[in-house]
Amino acid sequence: MAQNVFTADIRDKSDFDNGHLPGSVNMTAQQLLEHEFDGDCKVEVVCRNGRFSEQTAKQLRERGVDAHALEGGYSKWLFESIDGSDRSREIEQSIRKKFARPIWSRFARAIIKYELVKPGDRIAVCISGGKDSMLLAKLFQELKAHNKFDFQLRFLVMDPGYSPVNRSLIEKNAGILGIPIEIFETNIFNSVFNVKNNPCYLCARMRRGHLYNKAKEMGCNKIALGHHYDDVIETILMGMIYGGQVQTMMPKLHSANFEGMQLIRPMYLIREAEIKRWRDYNDLHFLQCACRFTEENTSVGQTGESDSKRLEIKNLIAQLKQRNPQIEANIFRSVENVNLNTIISYKKNGEITHFLDGYND
Repeated sequence: MAQNVFTADIRDKSDFDNGHLPGSVNMTAQQLLEHEFDGDCKVEVVCRNGRFSEQTAKQLRERGVDAHALEGGYSKWLFESIDGSDRSREIEQSIRKKFARPIWSRFARAIIKYELVKPGDRIAVCISGGKDSMLLAKLFQELKAHNKFDFQLRFLVMDPGYSPVNRSLIEKNAGILGIPIEIFETNIFNSVFNVKNNPCYLCARMRRGHLYNKAKEMGCNKIALGHHYDDVIETILMGMIYGGQVQTMMPKLHSANFEGMQLIRPMYLIREAEIKRWRDYNDLHFLQCACRFTEENTSVGQTGESDSKRLEIKNLIAQLKQRNPQIEANIFRSVENVNLNTIISYKKNGEITHFLDGYND
C-alpha cells in the first residue's frame, strides 16, 4: 500500500495563493508542528528555498514523524516545472483577443488619458519578475508593434541579491514571454536585511533610486512600473486610515532627485483580477517576492507591517464590495472629484492653504 503523503506549504498565504504544489495545504510552521498525523503518514514540508522547511521537518522528525523538506523549496520546483517551449506568440494573441477589453484597452486608455508615452520617449520598463511587471513588458511590446509614433524601449531587471534559482526563474520567464531583459546587480537585500524598522520601505526607496540611476545611464527619460488599479485604491484608503491624509498613487511623476526623469504607471486602469486571469489562462508562474527578509518572516507565520496593513485594506474593500459593488470605482473617482470648497486645508508644493485664508474676503 502506498504511503499517505501530506504536503504542507509554510509560506505566507499570499505567496501560496500566487502558486503552489498541487494538493498542498497552506499552514504556518507552528500549525504544522502542532498537527496530529496518522502513523503511516509521510509529511513533505515546503517553503521558498528549502531552508526553513528543513528546520521544520527536523522538528517533526524529533517527534517521530516521517518528514522531509522539498529540496530547493517552491522556487526550485517552480523553475523545473515551467515549460520552456516557445509560447510567446500564443501569449501575445491572448492579449489581443481574449484580454483585449479588460487589459489591452485599459492599458491604451491610460496611455492616452494621462499622456504617458510621447514621441521620442526612451522608456525603461522595470521588471521585478512578478505578474504585473511581466505583463507590463508584454503590453509595451504590443504598443511598440503598433508603432504609431517613434519611441524606444529597454527592459530593465535589477537583481538586488536574488538567489540563483529566483534569478534563473526570472530569466526563464522572460525567455518564454520573449522579453529581451537587461540585468544589472545591486546588493540592496544585504543592505536592508538587518534593518528593524520598515525594511520594506527602505528597500523600495533604494530600488527606485537604482532604477532611476540605471535608466538615466542608459539614456532613458522615463521608467515604467507595473502598479495597477487595485494598488491605487488601496493606497488611497491606506493614506486616509493610517496616514491621516488624502493622497493617491499618481499615474506619472517627475523625479525629485533625477533631473529630466519621469515615472509612469501605464497599468493604472487595469484590475488585478484580470492580471491574474491572464497569468492563469496562459499557465504562467511567477514568484511574488524573492527577498530574504520576507522569506524568513513569512516562513514563520509573520508579515511586515506594510504588508499586513495592505492586506487589511484589501479585506476591508472586499467586505464593503459585498454591500456596494461600486465601492472600488467610487474610491478611485473620489480623488478625481475633489471639491476644494469643502476641504479644511490642502497642501500644494509644500505650502498649506487653509479654508480660513480669505474666508471673510
